[in-house]
Amino acid sequence: MAKITRRDSLKLLAAAPVTAGFSWTNGEVQKAHEQASRAVKQLPSLEDYTPQFFTDHEYRTVEVLVDLIIPADDRSGSATEAGVPQFIDFIVMDEPGRQTAMRGGLAWIDYFSLRRYDKTFLECSDEERRKLLDAIAWPERADPALSQGVAFLNSFRDLTATGFWTSEMGIQDLDFRGNRFLTEWTGCPQEALDQLEVQYPDEA
Repeated sequence: MAKITRRDSLKLLAAAPVTAGFSWTNGEVQKAHEQASRAVKQLPSLEDYTPQFFTDHEYRTVEVLVDLIIPADDRSGSATEAGVPQFIDFIVMDEPGRQTAMRGGLAWIDYFSLRRYDKTFLECSDEERRKLLDAIAWPERADPALSQGVAFLNSFRDLTATGFWTSEMGIQDLDFRGNRFLTEWTGCPQEALDQLEVQYPDEA
């Protein structure tokens, strides 16, 4: 793919909605959670996946972004290993009203990168990428002029977290123990009660 220029980024930004368009409401994030199980079941193998919404450049940018948000550690693999880019591609395809905001947000990241380092986000070093994201990662500290980037990154983090912790890898990472049939309930463990500083009422 040809190198993205400032002019190209500006054209994409001009087509994107205002800052509010980058944000997802709590209800919309919940809807993404509800769609997650269906999305995961419909995804083909990670190795054979072809993006349905993203261009090649956008998709590679998404892969880098999700792994900066949820990298691999000694507990589990990274967001890309959990299939988060495929999940996001699926969700955005299923939400036409969000497609321009997603595309515009990724264009904003490239424009911000071009302005700071005269190269796209993908062309930046890991240190440069982290500095760019640090500038928009904390809404209360960010320059108001970067409000669109702040809103986009917050939205993108929501989707990344949704995709990761509804994946098989993410559920194992959480050590989720729900959806299991109990033959007997013996009460909350004393250790947990002590930690919460609560106790069962004395029986009359």
